Amino acid sequence: MSKINIVCPHCLKINAIPFKDSYSKANCGACKKSLLDTSPIEVDESNFDHVIVNSEIPVIVDFWAPWCGPCKMFAPIFSEVSKKYPLKALFVKVNTESHQNLAGRFNIKSIPTLIVYKNGIEKKRVSGALDPLRLSNLVNESL
Repeated sequence: MSKINIVCPHCLKINAIPFKDSYSKANCGACKKSLLDTSPIEVDESNFDHVIVNSEIPVIVDFWAPWCGPCKMFAPIFSEVSKKYPLKALFVKVNTESHQNLAGRFNIKSIPTLIVYKNGIEKKRVSGALDPLRLSNLVNESL
């Protein structure tokens, strides 16, 4: 059976798990917490590359800031849609106010900006808040 690398949303350790269409249970080998937790994780300059490079599932990154009105409106949509993709996509948030070097590195000109990475490579970029259907479509295109 083939395996896929998944970054634990809790401790960020890499887990090689059997590739399946769906999972009823999957726990991290290091922290023992569920890998099925789909809540978006906050990343920073120290762990951004680790998460992007070591995830064999698509990583959907939301570049946002706490003062941004559209970002505040989009945050619950991002969180809600993430629940539909356990072990299919990893949802990540980068606070551009706190991590300006990351925003600069990826040439973020407006927020929210979503970048989809697959196997460590940027595949798609969308600026502006999306509704749940458009966000789901973006994720589905990347699976």
